[in-house]
Amino acid sequence: YLFGDENAIIQLDMSEYMEKFNVSRLVGAPPGYVGYEEGGQLTEIIRRRPYSVILFDEVEKAHPDIFNLLLQILDDGRLTDAKGRAVNFKNSIIIMTSNVGSEQILEMGSRLGSIGFVERSQTLDPEQEMQSKIRELLRERFKPEFLNRVDEIIVFHPLKERQIAQIVDLQLAKVRQRLKERHITIQVSDRTKKFLSQKGYDPVFGARPLKRVIQQLILDPLALKIVGGSIKEDDSIAIDLNGEEVVFKTQKAKVEPKVVSNH
Repeated sequence: YLFGDENAIIQLDMSEYMEKFNVSRLVGAPPGYVGYEEGGQLTEIIRRRPYSVILFDEVEKAHPDIFNLLLQILDDGRLTDAKGRAVNFKNSIIIMTSNVGSEQILEMGSRLGSIGFVERSQTLDPEQEMQSKIRELLRERFKPEFLNRVDEIIVFHPLKERQIAQIVDLQLAKVRQRLKERHITIQVSDRTKKFLSQKGYDPVFGARPLKRVIQQLILDPLALKIVGGSIKEDDSIAIDLNGEEVVFKTQKAKVEPKVVSNH
């Protein structure tokens, strides 16, 4: 981890900040309003934990007033909260994601004959064309003073099968962690992982549907079996594929016989 802890990332979904009144949520409510004592959702966290990664997800959806706050952070490295305190952002790393140009990226990837990361040395001209087009779209969407304060713009190509497989492993690791609390272990076959990759990937939405697929095909059935009592503590579950159906085989925990001695 960049700052030694997975909790050092602050993720803000900008689709929740599309209205003007949402701006106060970041820096805190004005005096006399509900929530004034709580502080801002962004400023209060950074004030307490200045070494953080801040992710503004889908930043293009944010209200224009949000960009005024971002300009202050990117330019001065600080932001004043509703209580008048200057919060220092100079030790934070700011990442912003955007779907601007995603359709063009998908279209150009298809034109190149393969969806996924393209070797720069083999397709230099199409790569330059894509970069140029994306930057043009960004200039249409965002103000120059905002773009000029961004250090680096990285274009991510549509994911390939190998990257989707890695995401499946990451999501299943989270499932294992949740089940670990109940002392339940799972083993997922390679063909099941491949099936999840195929079901959970969409050319337009990328790997976003994957979490929902794992919820429906893995987590929900497991939850029902745990509630129903067919899966208990210390059980080991083998998850495999039968045709297009995900099946669960339970290996019951060995119950040690109790020895009762009479004195």
